[in-house]
Amino acid sequence: MGLDLMKTKSIKITLGTKEWADSNVNCYFGCSNNCRYCYAKKMAIRFNRKNEDNWREMKPNKKSINKEYRKRNGRVMFPTSHDITDESLVNCIRVLKKLIDSENDVLITTKPRLNCVKIICNNFWKRRDFIQFRFTITSINDDLLKFWEPGAPPFKERYESLKYAYEQDYKTSISIEPFLDKDPFILVKKLIPYVTESIWIGKMNYIASKNLSYQERIYFDEIRNCVSRENLQNILKTAKKYGHFIRIKDSIHNYLLK
Repeated sequence: MGLDLMKTKSIKITLGTKEWADSNVNCYFGCSNNCRYCYAKKMAIRFNRKNEDNWREMKPNKKSINKEYRKRNGRVMFPTSHDITDESLVNCIRVLKKLIDSENDVLITTKPRLNCVKIICNNFWKRRDFIQFRFTITSINDDLLKFWEPGAPPFKERYESLKYAYEQDYKTSISIEPFLDKDPFILVKKLIPYVTESIWIGKMNYIASKNLSYQERIYFDEIRNCVSRENLQNILKTAKKYGHFIRIKDSIHNYLLK
C-alpha cells in the first residue's frame, strides 16, 4: 500500500541523540518477556540487581509507583526496562495517569498484549492526544519470536493490538528493533496501513557466541546473517523508498560507519 493511500495524521518524529524521547519512567524491576537480547537484563545482571533466574519475575518499584510526576521537558518514554503486562497493568496505568494528568507527552513502548492495550485505550481515550504508542513487533514469524522473546506475545496479538489502537484514533508507531527477519520490509508492508507516525528499524547489538546448544547456534547464525554489512546496506537502500516514514536506528548507521 502506498503512503498516499494510507489514513494519515500529523507525522511528528523526535530527533536527537536519544532518538525517541527526552526522559523515561519505569515502575517495575525485571521483565517477564525475558528477551534473549535485552540490554536492561544484561545491565541488571552485571550490577547484581537481578540474575538470570529471577529477571523474569517482575517486582513493583514502589518508589516510582507512588511518586508524583510533574510536567517534564520533551517526550517521556514509558516503560523502557520492563513491559506492560496483565501483572503490571494496574500500576502502569496508575503511573501513566500521573504523567498524563501533568500533561506530559508520553511515548508508550510495549510488546503489546491486546487486553492491556484495550484497557489503556479505554482509560485514556479522552486524553489520547498526550499518547503515542510505539509497539515493538520484531518479526512476522512466531518461531523467531518464541525463541528470541519467549515471554512476549505472538505476532497476531501484537498485530491486533496495533489495529485496535489505530481504530481508536490513537497515534501509532512501530519499533522493529531488533529486526529478526532478514527482510524486515515484509513486516513493514503488513503493518504500515495501521501506523500513523513512523516505523523504526534497528539491529541486534548483543549476539552471544559461547555456550550455545546446536539448536541455539542455528538461530544465532541466522541473526548474524541478518546483520551482515551487505544486508544492512540493502535495508538502508529500501528504506529510502519510504522517505522519512521509515527511520533507521543509530545502531545500523553507526555499524556501517565502522
